[in-house]
Amino acid sequence: MRNLLIICGLVFGAFAINSSEGQQAGAPVILQASTPTPAAPPSARATPAAASSDALSLLQEMKASNAATIEKQEAALQTLDALQKAAEEMKIYSKRG
Repeated sequence: MRNLLIICGLVFGAFAINSSEGQQAGAPVILQASTPTPAAPPSARATPAAASSDALSLLQEMKASNAATIEKQEAALQTLDALQKAAEEMKIYSKRG
């Protein structure tokens, strides 16, 4: 009985953590694709060195954004793994009687 209470507490805690992020459990995570900036007209284009530095800064921003997204996804996967483990333990304990 005590183990069941501990498991229920873990499950409710995981749901509380998930709901504190503002998402419902099971709700799909929708990410907007990053859109490139429109190309400037030929007369207004910058020099090749400036264009390459702008492209480099854009790539660095995209890399940082992707890293943040990956961290969020890893955290979500860890939460889901914990929930799955708790659910499996609950199934085992419920079969025991």
